[in-house]
Amino acid sequence: MKIKNHKSKIGNIFYLCNMEKKHLLSPQLLDITLSRLAHELIENHQDFSQSVILGLQPRGIFFAEKISKKLSELAQIQVPIGYLDVTFHRDDFRRRDAPLKANMTKVDFIIEDKRVILIDDVLYTGRTIRAALDAMTAFGRPRSVELLTLIDRKYTRDLPIQPQYVGKEVHTLTSQWIQVEWTEQGFAENNIWLVGNVL
Repeated sequence: MKIKNHKSKIGNIFYLCNMEKKHLLSPQLLDITLSRLAHELIENHQDFSQSVILGLQPRGIFFAEKISKKLSELAQIQVPIGYLDVTFHRDDFRRRDAPLKANMTKVDFIIEDKRVILIDDVLYTGRTIRAALDAMTAFGRPRSVELLTLIDRKYTRDLPIQPQYVGKEVHTLTSQWIQVEWTEQGFAENNIWLVGNVL
């Protein structure tokens, strides 16, 4: 048994040593990207009188708050913002061994006939976005829904879902993932990384 555990530890060390971490967006580039995305929104939504923001739980809410803050800085506009949890709308909800833990949904407004800006940090298969489209119907029927994402993982989609606003497009392997670090989560700086195994 001791030998087995020893081998297991060696295997874990070998796995970690073969991990590669590529810097996608530094704090400076992130701020530039946020400004660009905010300008694109301002161009398309103008005074935002009929627009609302929905950030997807759990990680998309940090990005949504930053977009909201940037809009306020650039255009002195306060756009209604809410947090949307899609846990019970996921198509794999009942297919997991362990039950999923839901996050808080906080939407203090009706989205009926509104232009919804749906925000998440990373777009991967598109299944989370499909679940979000189902979840938001509890708050009304929007006039339109636009998707804004910080990182678009290209060529990984299971569903025909594409964003209207993209911070950065990244070509990834299934063995890789995006690591998003926000100061609001306790990190020293805002950074975006591509993490995965060295082939």
